Amino acid sequence: QFGIRVPRTAKEAVEIDNENGNTKWQDAIQLELDLLASYDTFHDLGMGTPTPEGYQHIRLQWVFAVKQDLRHKARLVAGGHMTNPLKESVFSGVVSLRSLRLVVLLGELNHLEVASADIASAYLEAKTKEKVVFTAGHEFKELEGHTLVIFKALYGLRSSGARFNEKLGDSLRDIGFVPCKTDKEVWMR
Repeated sequence: QFGIRVPRTAKEAVEIDNENGNTKWQDAIQLELDLLASYDTFHDLGMGTPTPEGYQHIRLQWVFAVKQDLRHKARLVAGGHMTNPLKESVFSGVVSLRSLRLVVLLGELNHLEVASADIASAYLEAKTKEKVVFTAGHEFKELEGHTLVIFKALYGLRSSGARFNEKLGDSLRDIGFVPCKTDKEVWMR
């Protein structure tokens, strides 16, 4: 991407950094691990703990990218495809382009300021209902080999989008917003 070699694994990230004489990919990995720790994303069951009853053991995968400003980005993604399909709905809606255009038009007509925002690491704001664990790899340093329960709605889990959508809806209701009757992804106050 942008002329920069992108790794496929954490091990390859270290190799590329060594070849380049820097630590950009390793720094990106550490930044992601620090973020996950700050959100209390995992609960440690200890070294070599077997998978608890009712839980599924999955793998996690690193996804690497180079941003337009050439920052190196690493994201740890759950292998949700390894879990059993859920019986509950995992639908997470998105505002339609038509609704967005109407909201902007109504804002302009009523002399309102239109603003937008990005919620960084959005899914990690919500807790997951899925019962999944994984074994920490070498990039987890002192936790390597430990069995970790995924506690937050980590990217890649089947229901993470729905869990975040519920959390966002609850937060918006708490500050007085209500969903539009014609497009439930448009909120009004």
